[in-house]
Amino acid sequence: MLNDALSFLIRNIASFFILNLLLRFYLQVARAPFGHPLAQFTVKLTNFMVLPARRLLPSVGGYDTASMLLAGVGALLMHLLLLALSPYPFSLFSPAVGLGLVMLAMLELIRLTLYLVFGAVLVQAILSWVSPYNPLAPVLEAVTRPLLNPIRRLIPTVGGIDLSPLVLLLLLQMIFIFAVTPVEQRLWQFMLTGQ
Repeated sequence: MLNDALSFLIRNIASFFILNLLLRFYLQVARAPFGHPLAQFTVKLTNFMVLPARRLLPSVGGYDTASMLLAGVGALLMHLLLLALSPYPFSLFSPAVGLGLVMLAMLELIRLTLYLVFGAVLVQAILSWVSPYNPLAPVLEAVTRPLLNPIRRLIPTVGGIDLSPLVLLLLLQMIFIFAVTPVEQRLWQFMLTGQ
């Protein structure tokens, strides 16, 4: 029971920081306005990690690689701690465990990225109905535009209503159900059994 509580705390605290590092990276990629309080919160929360890391790892191609690398390291450490708390026997120096941990960390970054997109699309859709001129709208628009525009080209508006957010939310759910969850289960099995 104590292990379950510790696992819950580790997963949630680590995911919070990883999400903020990913958000910082994607806001910069999307060229979102950094004057919004959400962006300022993300920057100030992660500066203590990102600024020292930038001295060692400069930006590549104009992208904040330090934020993405720190998110990956955080995901790796999170899964290492979760594995250490698991009741299953494992050898940390086994190649299967090492490879599995790296793959789980990459999968965690994909999962949290999908969560970010899901949340941004959902909040943007709700705001478009209840508060279309909300100051958060430009930030959400910058983040979701690259994903919604291809869908908008394929599916026209119906009666003046844009269905692309609904289609994207359904696609994200399908990715979770048919790709992310089965791959994660298979990786845990691989690490614990070596097969």
